[in-house]
Amino acid sequence: MVMYFRCVMLVACAGMVCAGTVEAQQQTLTVDTGKSEVHFTLVDTLHTVHGTFKVAPSEVLFSPENGTASGSVVVDALSGVSGNSTRDKRMNKEELKVDQYKTVTFAPVRFAGKFNGSGDSALTVHGMFTILGVAHEIDVPMQMQVNGTQFHAMGMFAVPYVKWGMKDPSLFAIKVNKEVQIDLLLVGTLQH
Repeated sequence: MVMYFRCVMLVACAGMVCAGTVEAQQQTLTVDTGKSEVHFTLVDTLHTVHGTFKVAPSEVLFSPENGTASGSVVVDALSGVSGNSTRDKRMNKEELKVDQYKTVTFAPVRFAGKFNGSGDSALTVHGMFTILGVAHEIDVPMQMQVNGTQFHAMGMFAVPYVKWGMKDPSLFAIKVNKEVQIDLLLVGTLQH
């Protein structure tokens, strides 16, 4: 009976140690909204449109050991600017429907590649990109640099916005590409 009790206690203690180790493995990226932004590029038959969106308060939790991730990167849909106020009003009202959908989000689920706690890492982040209230699975190649507690991450991907339910902004002879190129820049702090 004493031996059985010792075994149970040993297993319980080992479980607590393992749980503490798993918890300690998780790291947190907190995004600095003043230094982070989303750039977009959309090509039509006459010219190329460049614009930006602001990143809202965001946090991503991840485990370098098993490649899991959670949290989200939140983009303020109301903040989009392209240098043409008429076009921006149309984009907000007709394409992004900002009256109903105030944010666009990317919620990471897992990543592939080796995360380096210092220096550069090349990762592919898999997650759910939610726009107009509908989530779509995507993979985002990310280049990340860590310097102490600071991180700088860049990702580039295409959004097939028409296929995903957004209005095609093409007009008469002006044909607009059906994908918009997204360049994501995230800067912030890393907590171990």
